Amino acid sequence: MDNQKNAEIIARIKYLMKEMGLRQVQFAQRIGVDTSNLSKYLNAHMPLSDSFLNRLVVNLGVSKEWLLDGTDLPFGKAVVRVEGAPSATAGAETGTPVYDVDATAGATSGRNELFATENIVGWVNLPNVSPHCRIVRVSGDSMAPVIMDGDFVAVREVSNPDQIYWGQIYIIQLDDFRLVKYLRRHSDPNMVVLRSENPNYDDMDVRRTDIHELLLVQHVLHLNTRL
Repeated sequence: MDNQKNAEIIARIKYLMKEMGLRQVQFAQRIGVDTSNLSKYLNAHMPLSDSFLNRLVVNLGVSKEWLLDGTDLPFGKAVVRVEGAPSATAGAETGTPVYDVDATAGATSGRNELFATENIVGWVNLPNVSPHCRIVRVSGDSMAPVIMDGDFVAVREVSNPDQIYWGQIYIIQLDDFRLVKYLRRHSDPNMVVLRSENPNYDDMDVRRTDIHELLLVQHVLHLNTRL
């Protein structure tokens, strides 16, 4: 691996740390490496190994194509199939928090109200779903069949709303309502396109300045209620 590519991968790893809000010690714990070795990797004092990069892919759910080449999306739209509703364990306070709220409801409420402590109904431990995510319910069929009415999504906060990964699913907070949509590039750099999966819904053109908050949908939890 040449020095230029090595530097680009390190820059993407540092981006992940910033986006996830983790310090080196916390990040090292998340991916299961020694903190001193992580520091050596990040400062180019030790060459990046396949074993180290695979730890990032497995433990963070990050796309290896994005990590190596900057192509694809950093986080794929992974689907977790759950038998029945997520079994939230009240009082456990470990795993990923589940909120008794609808991500597409509460038009004027912001992120703080959406993720208010009193809305937590418990925590779940699901494969590859980070405890740093938050799980909320989605209603409506605009994103069907990717997200069905009543499904849950695991979302994580976006620290830099100007950094958009085109083609990824987000929860978008506007003045009057909140939506779950694909974000697509607009011909006007001051605009974005909100796109549904369901072809019965038209695209929406929205000014970037009208978007108050973005939450990245990292996992879709399809529910099988036919038990």
